[in-house]
Amino acid sequence: MIPEVDTFIEKAKQWKDELIESRRIALECGLTEALKWYQPCYCYDGNNVVILSCFKDYYALSFFKGALLEDPVEILVQPTENMQAGRQIRFTDVSQIIEQEEQIKAIIKNAIEVEKKGLKVEFKDTSEFEVPQELLDKFEEDPNYKKAFYALTPGRQRGYLLHFSGAKQSETRAARINRCEDKIYAGKGFNER
Repeated sequence: MIPEVDTFIEKAKQWKDELIESRRIALECGLTEALKWYQPCYCYDGNNVVILSCFKDYYALSFFKGALLEDPVEILVQPTENMQAGRQIRFTDVSQIIEQEEQIKAIIKNAIEVEKKGLKVEFKDTSEFEVPQELLDKFEEDPNYKKAFYALTPGRQRGYLLHFSGAKQSETRAARINRCEDKIYAGKGFNER
């Protein structure tokens, strides 16, 4: 247990009991505690396994390689349709964590085995994502934009492709592409400041 997580729990406005129970379970499974991305994170041999995630409407144990985990009782959910690796177990009350403790521990132990074996999630290649016509038009109009876009890491490219393609109207897609120009030239991802 590290003091930074104690402070995080003390300052939490919501989900305190859930944080306390989840922390206990993760530590009982032999994971190492850290504070990453401003949230309690639990690791095995230096690799992130599960992070405690507080949302407005629910609390979650978010597993970094959840797509690789066995889930016989089907409690893991895919947070969004575009999430390739991560999976969550969601709760709305601490009693649910207590009731499902054995299943949670089994999933954590399975996640530890995934790390021991060095398994990796096979991500879709960036080339498999749809490139909106508006982006292709921008590339033709400004070759430097195309060069800057393809200089981004594959994950950053995917983030932008999902953001651009998420707009239903062509004008909105084009506006998003233009608004992101400075960040793309700076080599930053969509969610980076």
